[in-house]
Amino acid sequence: MGQKVNPISFRLQVHKNWDSRWFANKRDFSKWLAEDIQIREVIEKKFASRPTIDRIEIERSANQVTVTIHTAKAGVVIGRGGAGVQELKTQLEKIASLPVRINIEEVKRPELSAKLVAENIARQLERRINFRRATKMAAQNTINAGAKGIRIEVAGRLNNAEMARREKIIEGSVPLHTLRADIDFHSARAECAGVGIVGVKVWIYKGERSDA
Repeated sequence: MGQKVNPISFRLQVHKNWDSRWFANKRDFSKWLAEDIQIREVIEKKFASRPTIDRIEIERSANQVTVTIHTAKAGVVIGRGGAGVQELKTQLEKIASLPVRINIEEVKRPELSAKLVAENIARQLERRINFRRATKMAAQNTINAGAKGIRIEVAGRLNNAEMARREKIIEGSVPLHTLRADIDFHSARAECAGVGIVGVKVWIYKGERSDA
């Protein structure tokens, strides 16, 4: 039986960091954790129609909550004249127990983000695009963007088949056991009409980290 470990949690404190960074006592911990989950859900839901959000980082200090949104399309998040950010801030301050500050950081190469690649494939599968075409194009674009390797797995009733199966494509090398290896990972779900849910998993190897 295979023992699967999330590649990001496996590398925490080696060269990856937590997406939520704060320290709480026993009384506040569960409340702050629930707030973090709600904040992420609100942001993801707001931009669910197109895959633009790469990562959401939350930091708490004594007097404010800082939410940093890493996105492929900063203009979509900011909105016309900053209206989008202001509206989002109002929504988040209803959830958070402290004032909220929002930072927007643009992702220069969305092809190297496992989350964006996985969600892009999932949206294509929902539009009934052939899974082989979607995965091959995504893998090629990622390699062309400078990745050392990519592995994509899709599982479910692929191409309207009666029986669910798992298919994978690997380009380049993806050394999952090497802690120095900078590997990004994400899983997404495609809710396909008539065949149910198809799962998509993406691993992207960006090279070895010298600081590990």
